[in-house]
Amino acid sequence: MVLTDTHTHLYSEAFDEDRDEMIGRAMEAGIKRFFIPAIDSTYTKAMFQLEAKYPEHVFLMTGLHPTHVKENYEEELRHVEALLSERKFYAVGEIGIDLYWDKTFLKEQQQAFKYQIQLAKKNKLPIVIHCREAFDEIFEVLEEEKDDSLFGIFHCFTGTLEQAKQTISYNMKLGIGGVVTFKNGKIDKFLNEINLSHIVLETDAPYLAPTPYRGKRNESSYITKVADKLAEVYKLPLEKIVEVTTQNSVDVFGV
Repeated sequence: MVLTDTHTHLYSEAFDEDRDEMIGRAMEAGIKRFFIPAIDSTYTKAMFQLEAKYPEHVFLMTGLHPTHVKENYEEELRHVEALLSERKFYAVGEIGIDLYWDKTFLKEQQQAFKYQIQLAKKNKLPIVIHCREAFDEIFEVLEEEKDDSLFGIFHCFTGTLEQAKQTISYNMKLGIGGVVTFKNGKIDKFLNEINLSHIVLETDAPYLAPTPYRGKRNESSYITKVADKLAEVYKLPLEKIVEVTTQNSVDVFGV
């Protein structure tokens, strides 16, 4: 079984003390494919170093994270565009809108989100969406941008069944991670009403560790807990969950 973590920040400072050991634990657990979302230009060097060390397993995205959309966001977007012209990436992400921490730059977040969707379309790449307390704002942009060239993953999906269906209507897979294992996570109550063909697995490591690690540092090996929970939710063998979700990731990322 080859598991795929479609969203993991392996370059995070949280792993500076034991990064290789942590990646080793994941590989021993069967996770052989790691898709790495970007945050901003300050992490580009670390992402390239990670790819150089694990070229068969690490697949990079580029993009500007919505919480890092600040006064210099246009400069950051130029960096993203320049990278796309220089080398191969597997997605534009993570991009989107986050209104949890700060609403000061909402307008700029909307502009950055839309611009990066257009960059992805131009480069025939999927997008990976970050949404926090911003479903309406995200859907508004997707409604404007929807066409045959729009596709990707709605990372860390935590919405309702109706929001899940709307997300899928924009040709997005649902990124399911540790939240599905939380007692108050809610999505486990309706997820079996969504065809497994619309689901990919993720950790968002080092964030959002699944039960029984909730509140601790997350790591990619813990994706097995997410897969176990989905096997329970869908009443399917674990092998089937792994097979279908990994194939879904291949369909999105093209590798």
